[in-house]
Amino acid sequence: MIEKKHRALATILLINDVIASNAAMLFAWFLRFRIEIIPVIKGQQEFGMYLSLLPLVTIVFPLAFAVQGLYRIRAMRGKTEEWTAVAIGSVVATVVLSGVLLWIRPLHRDVLYSRATLFIFMAGAMFFSIIGRTFVRAAVERRHRSGKDLDRVLIAGNGDLARAVVARMNAHRDQLGFRIVGYLRNGSADPVDTLECLGTIDDAEGVIERHEVDHVFVALPHASSDAMMALLDRLMRTVVSVHFVPDLLQFMVLRSRVEDIDGLPTINLSETPLEGWSRFVKRAFDLVVAATALIIFSPIMLLIAIAIWIEDRSPIFYRQVRMGLDGKPFKILKFRSMRVGAENATGAVWAEKDDPRRTRVGRVIRAWSLDELPQLWNVLTGDMSVVGPRPERPQFVEQFRAEFPHYMLRHKVRAGITGWAQVHGWRGNTSMRIRIEHDLYYIENWSLMLDVKILFMTLVHGLRHENAY
Repeated sequence: MIEKKHRALATILLINDVIASNAAMLFAWFLRFRIEIIPVIKGQQEFGMYLSLLPLVTIVFPLAFAVQGLYRIRAMRGKTEEWTAVAIGSVVATVVLSGVLLWIRPLHRDVLYSRATLFIFMAGAMFFSIIGRTFVRAAVERRHRSGKDLDRVLIAGNGDLARAVVARMNAHRDQLGFRIVGYLRNGSADPVDTLECLGTIDDAEGVIERHEVDHVFVALPHASSDAMMALLDRLMRTVVSVHFVPDLLQFMVLRSRVEDIDGLPTINLSETPLEGWSRFVKRAFDLVVAATALIIFSPIMLLIAIAIWIEDRSPIFYRQVRMGLDGKPFKILKFRSMRVGAENATGAVWAEKDDPRRTRVGRVIRAWSLDELPQLWNVLTGDMSVVGPRPERPQFVEQFRAEFPHYMLRHKVRAGITGWAQVHGWRGNTSMRIRIEHDLYYIENWSLMLDVKILFMTLVHGLRHENAY
């Protein structure tokens, strides 16, 4: 039933986006050729020309939005994330639409679409889609707050697992449309937040009938397997939707997903959002950003190379083995900021404040993270991503994987030049536990919008940091 509600909301949002994009195309023609907000120089264009684009718009925009995950309903998605995804999807869809028009232009030489009109159309599509989506979500949440369209939920269990279920439901009550009527205890009398205890799990059938329950979430620990099987057997004799919550809290560090092996269900405990199209989109984003950044920063990189040569001659670059995607080593590229042979006596150690091994140029470029710029080349070659967990040296990886059980999950994605931990100040010789928590949050919640947000935070306050030495 949850998936049914999600599909219904996704369908409404899809219809909204189709209407918004089509309206934006017609509105763009009206602003351009009737209001003339941009002076018309090359003559008027017929309304019918833009009307003929609507079938193409109807296909391209929903596809671009689907790639952005805008039809995957997530209660925890914030407005900023959704609006950014709409903006990115609108840009991508308009670029694709422009490409199609260029492709068909030789076939219809008498048809020439205005680029200014397409730009107005893109801005209008963003605006109308965001307005429509905001209205849809506000209407849904208003109905839920007023007590309409609410599903009545019963929690079977009163342990840590049950509390985790209740906490997540309460955090997104208006979006989910659930009303928890109470819980059934299993053995102990431990309360569950402020919920009413409606009896024991043996009373399930009577409680379901008296309280008109729609969903039962079975949240019992593994130790109660006999009681759980007996409860499930009784619940299957009712018409409620039964949701079994597996006791995986000690393992839940990334997303889990049920997979099928010839009819045998298994649970993948380390699923990441970076699969399929998402992996392709992130890689394309990396290539565009890295290539653009190399062009923009090439004068600065040339000046740094000259400064290193003047002070300490070659080598200008420093290559160091780091651990990357799937635990495979690669050579990271940096501007050399320390004396040649700086680790001959000490081996692999963390850089320290006022480290005597630094050169004068190195002191400056490390403070501003400019020594990392050559890693844009690592991004182009596929060893790294623009955004992701920072890669560590194999010596440190062996140490951390022994101390922190979930450390190696960082290697489920490509290492990054910047990351969620770095823009929050956890870089250099800081708490590895907190850095891992930030890295796993990034992996689990990845979206193109999150990458854009991290890049923005890096440019605003992530380059210069007190721990960058």
